[in-house]
Amino acid sequence: MGSVAIPPSEILKTVLGLQENDVWAYIILALRLPKALTAILVGAALSVAGLVMQTFFANPLASPSELGVSAGASLGVASITLSSGISWSALQNMGIVGSSLIATVAIIGSMAITILILLISRFTNNNTTLLIVGLMLGSLAISLIGLWQFLSSPEQIRDFLWWSFGSLASTNYEQIFIVAIFVGVGLILLIFQTQKLNVLLLGEMYAQSMGVNLRKLRWVLIVSVSVLSGVTTAFCGPIGFVGLAVPHLSRSIFQTANHWVLLPASAMLGGSVLLFCDVLAQNLFSNSSMPINLITSLLGSPLVIWIVMKRGFSF
Repeated sequence: MGSVAIPPSEILKTVLGLQENDVWAYIILALRLPKALTAILVGAALSVAGLVMQTFFANPLASPSELGVSAGASLGVASITLSSGISWSALQNMGIVGSSLIATVAIIGSMAITILILLISRFTNNNTTLLIVGLMLGSLAISLIGLWQFLSSPEQIRDFLWWSFGSLASTNYEQIFIVAIFVGVGLILLIFQTQKLNVLLLGEMYAQSMGVNLRKLRWVLIVSVSVLSGVTTAFCGPIGFVGLAVPHLSRSIFQTANHWVLLPASAMLGGSVLLFCDVLAQNLFSNSSMPINLITSLLGSPLVIWIVMKRGFSF
């Protein structure tokens, strides 16, 4: 869907390679299909990352954006695009080397914040305190980004600000392939931890008595969440509320805390929700598309409030 109306039958022809209208073929294959694939991958990754963080920290408000993980990924991107003198567009023109570099520094940044939160969690059992710590670490990362922006050229600031608004339209098939690999690795790692996540719902002491190696589980979850949130933030900017709202939406729809159900449900719902948000972003105004972050906030905020009022954020 978009400003140019193309019948579904013509879309099918394009996908099958039978399209005779070159303009329609370009719109579908070069613009809309990459964006749709990106929305599915990013929505699934952020939703699953939010679900895992909520279970791991036993905190219903945990998500990559609320605990500062996305801010850490942004700091990683800023360390390349603002401090090195290499512009965002120049990195994209470097092909798979530039894309891999962006993904790597974003994952390192998100992993650094996650490890800091995990270290601090050893000194407190208060979920509210941990949430505040995550917010402060995210604020610290944003402050460092602001310092880099102050010292950067106007061109670099413009590129970084445009990236920070969040967009699904800046990815090409090469970058989508990289995102798919990282997201696939992250999801596969988490699938093997599904039963342990179910046991973790009953508390760390019970999990240890059931033979769960918590130290190993922590590191697997840190790596998985950092990969999922880092690579999506790297190519699409920091996208909020998806990781927070979708896991609760999954629990509300399926009425279960079983991660064998919630993990695939969150992945599918996350992809669908972000796809729907992108449709709204593209079609609310005919002359221009809105930043995806604006749409996710407009939809996510009332949704979280509704879930809080209905279920009291209970797992």
